[in-house]
Amino acid sequence: MRRALKLSVVVSLISLVTLAIVEAQSSVGILRGLVKDASGAVLPGVTVTMSRGGTATRTAITDTKGEFLFEGVTPGRYDVIAVLIGFGTERSPVTVSAGGIASLSFTLHVGQIAETITVSGQARTIDASAARTFNTETYDRINDNKWTNAKRRPLSTLSIDVDTASYSNVRRSLNQGQRPPKDAVRIEELINYFSFGYPEPRGGKPFAVTTTIGECPWNAKHRLALIGLQARRVDSGSMPPRNLVFLVDTSGSMFEPTKLPLVKASLAMLARNLTDRDRVAIVAYAGEAGLVLPATSGADVETIVEAISRLESGGSTNGAGGIVLAYQIARQQFINGAVNRVVLSTDGDFNVGVTGQGDLIRLIEEHRESGIALSVLGFGMGNLKDSTMEKLADTGNGNYAYIDSLQEAQKVLVEQAGGTLVTVAKDVKLQVEFNPRVIGSYRLIGYEKRVLEDHDFNDDRKDAGDMGAGHSVTVLFELAPVGESFGTTRVDPLKYQLATELSASARADEAMTVKVRYKQPDGNTSTLTTVAVKNTTSLTPELGFASAVAEFGMLLRESEHKGSSSFADVRERANRFKGDDPYGHRAEFVRLVDAAEGVGRVNR
Repeated sequence: MRRALKLSVVVSLISLVTLAIVEAQSSVGILRGLVKDASGAVLPGVTVTMSRGGTATRTAITDTKGEFLFEGVTPGRYDVIAVLIGFGTERSPVTVSAGGIASLSFTLHVGQIAETITVSGQARTIDASAARTFNTETYDRINDNKWTNAKRRPLSTLSIDVDTASYSNVRRSLNQGQRPPKDAVRIEELINYFSFGYPEPRGGKPFAVTTTIGECPWNAKHRLALIGLQARRVDSGSMPPRNLVFLVDTSGSMFEPTKLPLVKASLAMLARNLTDRDRVAIVAYAGEAGLVLPATSGADVETIVEAISRLESGGSTNGAGGIVLAYQIARQQFINGAVNRVVLSTDGDFNVGVTGQGDLIRLIEEHRESGIALSVLGFGMGNLKDSTMEKLADTGNGNYAYIDSLQEAQKVLVEQAGGTLVTVAKDVKLQVEFNPRVIGSYRLIGYEKRVLEDHDFNDDRKDAGDMGAGHSVTVLFELAPVGESFGTTRVDPLKYQLATELSASARADEAMTVKVRYKQPDGNTSTLTTVAVKNTTSLTPELGFASAVAEFGMLLRESEHKGSSSFADVRERANRFKGDDPYGHRAEFVRLVDAAEGVGRVNR
């Protein structure tokens, strides 16, 4: 009797819970949809925003099938906006009913960017054409690496680079129908924007090394050597605690829609992926720096997002004051064994207090030894100080990304949060020794600002680039075999020494030896890894796609080394080696090749 009564009570409770769930579901609705381009191909990475009364209420990113989904939608009429860099913005009204499922489909057409991001009901607008009238963007001069005789100088030494800012900045220019400045095109950052199918590290090592040599597409007499590093991945369950300080530029120059409003939306996106193990503080600076939010648990998302939404632009730019305060807050809440990092969001325009690049860099150098890294997120156009932001990130043992859309924020701060925030190896240096019996001369493609002296390789005091979790780094060398000309002039024979005698190792069937030095994130002594590379030729998918991106960069830079390069060849090879493309980044690259070719025709 008692068992029957208990069973009856349980059944009644289940019925009540089920009824409550059904009633809750019947009081809200669902909106789902699909986004394609004009050819009918699905578009992943599209930002879809629901707004009501001019205020954004929900935002989603289309998945690999081009689909988006909003659940638990309050019934009513909404405006839905679909935005993807390089395409015109599409809008559509929709009515969501209680208990109903509303469907939408968008077709985006290639065109000028027309992105509006509203974070609050008091959004402001600015005439974009007026903002572009005075262009004061600054880039460091890049001189392509020259050919080097392998017998006279067999070693090439460099620091790795995981920055990707150049790619998204180049994309921004092309999507506006403009050719990017030559010095904005850093070929290594174009290549390293993409992930490659390199093997994962084993045996507890922070990264694995992959090497291959293949034909050079733009010079049939030459070859290309690829060196790929793949850092170990960290899943969300094993992510270390994060002690983050969001340092936000709220000066008057951040007024435009692609600056502070995009900063706020991007940081809110990151905040929603934090956990109760994380801590976040927010520092803002204009004429003065101030603490907007003290250290707060990552689980308290509403408090963090509400503090972000209160940020407003106005005043001058005392970036140095903001940097000092941000590091101070990071030190106060320092967590041993955790990710301790300042995340600076700015257009890089410092005009009050310490403003010179040298002084700002020295300021960062004073703080990096404390174990607190600095990552830089660049925003906006017209007065972008790319040169300053790149140097600050490099000096602060962090990475530099340029955020031109919510799609890019999703990539950098959500998809690749491990690589952006979690360091697995620091001060990573490469040194390649070429076998002069096989290789007559070589040329490093890109990395012009990362070249080191040969003796720096074994000097653990020399700072170098860091690798984040899941990062892949690709280095390309163009190789000319012995006897093949690599320049228009020759060097006179030496007066005081004869040609050096080759060692027995030179007779081995090896083209080069790759050495990598790195330190553990909390270590001060480097570890050495050595890989001998056979003198064989093989065009792997990784080399095929990387060579297409490198060739694209040489065309944009109008490099003297571009040989027979053409956009047609880039497009063909990129399509042939596109491979698995879950987020559509490689498909987007092909569209950028088309855009660059079109811009080139217009500007002739």
